Amino acid sequence: MIVCSCNVLSDKQILETLRSEDVARPRSAAQAYRCLGCAPQCGRCLTTVRQLLAEARIDTCGVGCAVCPGHDIAQPDADEIPFLIAAE
Repeated sequence: MIVCSCNVLSDKQILETLRSEDVARPRSAAQAYRCLGCAPQCGRCLTTVRQLLAEARIDTCGVGCAVCPGHDIAQPDADEIPFLIAAE
């Protein structure tokens, strides 16, 4: 699906950029556009790009808790979490 008609960017292109393994992967919509070699023109797509960015963060979250906004993974049971317990 085309997300940005001004730059003819699809959701797949944006998600590939956001989900890259690169340490310098984009953390904002503006950075995502720069990675794709363009800039937002009219701004109508920014809400969708921000939503894709939030989804990409959730998808790559390795914690599995409700810390991330919109994260709906159930909390693990206490005995499933390996904690280092300090000696009393």
